[in-house]
Amino acid sequence: MHLYRLDAPASRIAAAFGAEAGDDPWAGDYVAPGRPAPVIVGDGRGGTRWRLRPRLWGVPPPASGTRPVTSVRNLSSPFWIGTLRHPELRCLVPATSFALWSEPAGARRQHWISLRARPLFAFAGIVRDAADWPCFAVLATDPNSFVERLGGQAMPVILDPEDHARWLTADWRDAAGLVAACPGHWMEMGPTPP
Repeated sequence: MHLYRLDAPASRIAAAFGAEAGDDPWAGDYVAPGRPAPVIVGDGRGGTRWRLRPRLWGVPPPASGTRPVTSVRNLSSPFWIGTLRHPELRCLVPATSFALWSEPAGARRQHWISLRARPLFAFAGIVRDAADWPCFAVLATDPNSFVERLGGQAMPVILDPEDHARWLTADWRDAAGLVAACPGHWMEMGPTPP
């Protein structure tokens, strides 16, 4: 996933997730790597006080990498496990839809996927503080049947609302159980946004 939309202002996002909006100026737009977007972070003490914070999408790569990392799939990698073990370094990434490309190069089609029953949902994410700007990445997993039919080889981890607090506060052994594809029947294809 290299593109998603968050078509809701910060105040609506904060209300939907029970978070404090603070001074986040987000008015709604698309999000691409290297662009800022709001994420929801906990208080780092296992509590339920959540805050909306702007961060750049893409964390600095490992020493062998050259581009910022936007999605994390190898959760057992030493590069990620230290971050994942700390609940205060996990976040919710609000979204209203995400893009998926199918077909071979030269004949690629873009599909926009949203959730049928939830116009505003959250990806599981992690946060890091880079030298110049706080940043985030989205966790990815194997595709469900819906995404696989469209040719997707991976998909973002979409959390059920009942699991938001668990993702932000639980021990990693418990939170790791949330890293799975959501059911395909939750999803639908929508029109290509302007």
